[in-house]
Amino acid sequence: MSDGPAESALDIRLLADTGRGSSGGAALEQEVTALFELWRPALLRYLSSFGLPPQDGEEIVQEVFLALFHHLKKQKARTNLRGWLFRVAHNLALKRRNAERNRSVDAHLDHLPHPALNPEQELAIGQRQQHLSSILHALPELDRRCLCLRAEGLRYREIAEVLGMSLGSVAASLARSLARFERADR
Repeated sequence: MSDGPAESALDIRLLADTGRGSSGGAALEQEVTALFELWRPALLRYLSSFGLPPQDGEEIVQEVFLALFHHLKKQKARTNLRGWLFRVAHNLALKRRNAERNRSVDAHLDHLPHPALNPEQELAIGQRQQHLSSILHALPELDRRCLCLRAEGLRYREIAEVLGMSLGSVAASLARSLARFERADR
């Protein structure tokens, strides 16, 4: 899990270090590139929860950072860029998924075999992972989105902003989801 406040502080330092006050296009390009390197993996993980193929996730991330470049070029707000990035990614993913409804949902949790495990251990881990994945995919979509965003380190308030819901709804959704996993673990 990410630790949000430290990463938000890193965003601010990156903005300051890459010439925030300068109007030069090169400085802005460096700024967006630094943020791309920082947030690309987290955005891709979140986008995978939409059941989109990895190449679609990559395209969406590129669109998000192109939108960020234009956003910053117009000298719009720079507060909570992490939340802004996830919100734009969320909206673009919904558009992409709605346009391609016939695609199947990919597994959210990938399992790579560990060389130190014997076949029985790998089977047990694979079955557990499959069980957890089935619980995740059985959650209502909004609960699944809340859980995935929380796993990426977003705070409740940021999740509420990304998904357009109240803070109380985010808390209730996460509590429901975690309770479901705990019940299944017994």
